Amino acid sequence: MSEFKELIKSFSKSREYVRDFFVYGFKTRDEFGGWSGRTYDNERRRLESWLSGYVKQDYIGKGKTKGKNIYLSIDSNLLDTNPLYRVWKAKSFTDNDIMLHFYILDYLLKSPEQTADEIADGLLEAYDKVFDSQIVRRKCNQYAAEGMLMKEKCGKEVLYRLAPPFQELLTAHPGLENTIKLYQLSSPLGIVGNTIMDTASFQNDLFRIKHNFFVHTLEDEVLLPILQAMHEHKSVFLNIKSTKSENFLKTDGVPLKIFTSTRTGRRYLCLYLPNRKRFANVRMDAVKAVKIQEPYSDYEVIKEKLERNKESAWGVSFQNGNRHHSEHVKLTLHINEESEKYILNRLQREGKDGVILRTAADTFTYEIEVFDANEMLPWIRTFIGRIVSIKSDCPQLEERFQRDFLTMYNMYWT
Repeated sequence: MSEFKELIKSFSKSREYVRDFFVYGFKTRDEFGGWSGRTYDNERRRLESWLSGYVKQDYIGKGKTKGKNIYLSIDSNLLDTNPLYRVWKAKSFTDNDIMLHFYILDYLLKSPEQTADEIADGLLEAYDKVFDSQIVRRKCNQYAAEGMLMKEKCGKEVLYRLAPPFQELLTAHPGLENTIKLYQLSSPLGIVGNTIMDTASFQNDLFRIKHNFFVHTLEDEVLLPILQAMHEHKSVFLNIKSTKSENFLKTDGVPLKIFTSTRTGRRYLCLYLPNRKRFANVRMDAVKAVKIQEPYSDYEVIKEKLERNKESAWGVSFQNGNRHHSEHVKLTLHINEESEKYILNRLQREGKDGVILRTAADTFTYEIEVFDANEMLPWIRTFIGRIVSIKSDCPQLEERFQRDFLTMYNMYWT
């Protein structure tokens, strides 16, 4: 039987497990489909090790779901950093990896600007340890790419030396430390700021964010190449796993923008699909792998078109089932003009420039043209009790509203 190990080799695999526990954690062991019992137990133990203090459990004693479920309980309002960053820091390593890490850094501290061959010879002389010079060179190049070492070519030789410590940089730039504290808590790729804080040995004692979506960091591995492709105006090849099934989809597209829902926090990648000549949005948590491809010559043209089309998008959808360019929605509401002016204010604030008209005493209509009227349904439901009628080019909108209302009526009043 293989021994359980806390360390991991692939972050992409671990983010799947962490997301399932974090987002869909209210399940028993048997409800995690696609996992063997041993895999579930191993990943649960990793989770409990990484995120001790945030792992909770409940016991369900009824029905088919009888058993214990594990979930994560994290209140962003109380935390100075994202605890899910710990998942990024759990990587596997060999004995040579860990020895070389400390030997190289210690040796270069005493003897700066050395070649890889000189470092290998120095390790033998100083620590009585033999390492192949090619292995030392690969490790030095890795650390140079990560910013831990400085690499400089001098003639035919390549010299390595320690990079200046972060503490010196922070001292030279007053206020930078506070910037990093906020960045690591609020920005994409915040793991970078968190790593700097660990290296420079300081903590966030200033900032808290009331509503923060910590789960976003699990998408940063695919977000980085997407942002790189956007910066370089290149297309990408995506490997996408359906959020509703186990099916995989491979697609080519031009990444243009990242949309974030202010209601759910869910992030979407907006793509232009040249073969279909239209825009589409993909949930970031469904993207499993990204491959950057060739530059797209009309990048600025389609980006300008996206900015124009955004004005007619209610959410993230740019199409509808009827293949119409847009759909008309007319909502008639009963609003007490004396005591419910806040409803009118809300219509103006949330209505995305829809037209509001007073048609009778205490009666108002709200009209708008959108790409996909179905996206409005959750917002429309919030006016239940005041809705007089709903009319739309999209028949599914009225049908779904009536069906949902009857379902709720049967649930609570029959």
